[in-house]
Amino acid sequence: MAQSSLQRIVATLKRRYGKPKPPAAGRDPLALIAWEMVAYLADDATRDIAFRSLRERVGLSARALLDVPLPVLTEVCRIGGPVHPLERAKRIKIGAALAIEEFDGDLSQALGWDRAKAVKALCKFPSVAEPGAERILMLCGSHAVLGLDSNALRVLCRLGYGVESKNYSKSYRSGRDAAMAELPKKAAVMAEASQLLREHGKQTCKTSAPHCDECPVTSACAWYRTHTPKAKRPL
Repeated sequence: MAQSSLQRIVATLKRRYGKPKPPAAGRDPLALIAWEMVAYLADDATRDIAFRSLRERVGLSARALLDVPLPVLTEVCRIGGPVHPLERAKRIKIGAALAIEEFDGDLSQALGWDRAKAVKALCKFPSVAEPGAERILMLCGSHAVLGLDSNALRVLCRLGYGVESKNYSKSYRSGRDAAMAELPKKAAVMAEASQLLREHGKQTCKTSAPHCDECPVTSACAWYRTHTPKAKRPL
């Protein structure tokens, strides 16, 4: 079966950036939430260092995250960046309390629910909105949904998947749905595509100054064709 245009783009990005590594948090939804909160405005290496400290000094169970003294948790969050470490520590504790009160300490049970119900449950946690909830379900391997961060979404929109809007939710759903129509309905495939698009957005397809001269997929990029007089033909 012939590959779609997006599958060819993802394959090209994989040749450039290599096979994505699985998140340090693994497939535990509460750990993935903590992985996001433990760092802010930090690169992935710093985030992983902070998360490793959280795992070793505190633990990742809901009870461990709730019982740890706030100053200790704040110190760990400070490793993940100097911006609002106390507030991030408080959010981790709120999430741990919610996991205990509403999920008996086991948030992984939500992975067995249908997508809408699971997303709604995850969105109860601090700082988790629809894109983050869907990324968790995708990375946990429970749902074949293309969860996107802002970097990945920017790349998709520039490639012509979806319509950008001032309303982020509309842009997200538009780009997600258009891209999912061209990808096999498998969580692992979605996760790899999402991670590679994210990496491309971070390294090359930047917000204000994209490095189009270094980009391997300009021939498939609607943004590039619009902004470059002599654009290449599509892939």
